[in-house]
Amino acid sequence: MLSQAENELITQVGPGTPMGELMRQYWAPALLSSELSADGDPRRVLLLGEQLIAFRDTKGQVGLVQNACPHRGASLFFGRNEECGLRCVYHGWKFDVSGACVDMPNEPTESNFKHKVRATAYPTQERGGVVWAYLGPRELPPPLPNLEANMLGEASSAIAYEGQCNWLQILEGDIDTVHSGFLHRGSLDPDKMPKDTFMEYQIRERAPHYELFDTEGGSCYGAYREAKPGFDYWRIAQWLFPFYSMAPAGLLGLGKGLFARVPMDDTHTMSYLIAPRSTNQIRRPGAGDGEGGRPQMLPDSTDWVGRFRFAANAANDWGTDRQKQRANVGRQGYSGINGTLLQDAAVTGSMGPVFDRSTEHLGSSDLMIIRVRRRLLAAAQALMRDGAVPPGVDHPDAYAVRSGGALLPQGVNWIEATAELRKAFVEHPELDPSIVGVA
Repeated sequence: MLSQAENELITQVGPGTPMGELMRQYWAPALLSSELSADGDPRRVLLLGEQLIAFRDTKGQVGLVQNACPHRGASLFFGRNEECGLRCVYHGWKFDVSGACVDMPNEPTESNFKHKVRATAYPTQERGGVVWAYLGPRELPPPLPNLEANMLGEASSAIAYEGQCNWLQILEGDIDTVHSGFLHRGSLDPDKMPKDTFMEYQIRERAPHYELFDTEGGSCYGAYREAKPGFDYWRIAQWLFPFYSMAPAGLLGLGKGLFARVPMDDTHTMSYLIAPRSTNQIRRPGAGDGEGGRPQMLPDSTDWVGRFRFAANAANDWGTDRQKQRANVGRQGYSGINGTLLQDAAVTGSMGPVFDRSTEHLGSSDLMIIRVRRRLLAAAQALMRDGAVPPGVDHPDAYAVRSGGALLPQGVNWIEATAELRKAFVEHPELDPSIVGVA
């Protein structure tokens, strides 16, 4: 468990906090490209505890600027997005995507005051349907991370959804691989699964053993259990600084999808699922979660926390169906909650806005959670104490990894045996995904 002081340090992400400053060393997803149109409506964006306004200018460039106009503090959300700039409606001051004031119509024409005023603006890049932002101190930002699923051109896709709790408890759900056999698949019968498939092995033995090792960009872990005679089934997954996870879905060597659990503030998280547009290596968001596919969403509002919200939420108990829970049949049967995204959101949100980790009791299945916390705390403290650059910031290839399941001979060195399969940007036509099985 963590002390209360450590829990505060690792969960708080606002400007000036150790973890907040750590996260500002990296590029972060700020919003989806599809949320902005040229000269369209500005968007409120809450990111790492900062209130920002995003807009796309006439030339298609994305600006991410401070909410408060540098003149008198009026919100630039109400601004006019016109002719390559965002104009405050209070006094007409206009700012381009770099934060430069390009027009100050309430000052005399001979005045040069506009050249002395800037709005805080953060660098942005677009890739794979995501607008990335750099909120850090460098004049020249580091490179974007080489996340394969975000680098496939037209084949890359991304969706977003908001969680109303701290980012770390959502991330810890990702790296808690054992919960899948209960929360998501607790009602499934191993004898009804396709024989000698990953699905059968996972359902038949719900208490695997764990091993892990640190990587240049984070940590890699494996959960293994007996499979067919002489073999073990390994679920191998990745955590990458500071908030990325790659679940062990599908077949190792094919799995490219990832989650980014981006803190909006201390009690709200925007999750991005980034994956190939057409793939059977990771379940697309909501696929199989019931009739209609994805969970139903509420209409977006213009509030700071009003984007990409599930219609099922804490106020309606996440749509829990007790009759289906009692029947204990199918993916919904164990929890009564319809679909993996909602199931995860319900349990992580039920822990409260910020879970107090000084009250928990960790077991052997929590090995990866313990390791990730230690690495995050150590990196934040090293940055605060010595100015040490955190892992992965200047090494984009540290993010070029994959995750998934593998069938390995018992006793083999799993790290060596899966080294090639864990590399991104490598094709493996010899792999047969049918070994995964279906529920």
